[in-house]
Amino acid sequence: MDDLIDAAREIQTDAHVPYSEYPVGAALETEDGEVFVGCNLENANFSNSLHAEEVAIAEAVKNGHRDFSRLAVSSGRRDGVTPCGMCRQTLSEFCDGDLVVLCDEGDGDVAEYTLEELLPNTISQETLE
Repeated sequence: MDDLIDAAREIQTDAHVPYSEYPVGAALETEDGEVFVGCNLENANFSNSLHAEEVAIAEAVKNGHRDFSRLAVSSGRRDGVTPCGMCRQTLSEFCDGDLVVLCDEGDGDVAEYTLEELLPNTISQETLE
């Protein structure tokens, strides 16, 4: 099993998911090998909930990182969960399209995508100019 998937699985125990009961963990690896993790944090006002990928990238950026190589995402169901559209857009703000996204399918199976495959034609600074 990939260490990055393991880190995404482990952080799920810190998830706050009283409404969905669907814990998600994310582990984001920088180009220099440092790993930042995040888990989902639900709020009764669902629009204020934080997704695992958002928490992981916020922690990495807060610590001065801007170059990323891989992201692993895992849910308690091991159902191959991928980042949602909002998280994909957030990732595209800080990551290149060749960011490897690993999605835990359970039993050692991992689906692998690039961010570009998950979010083609992203909205970018250039798009807004």
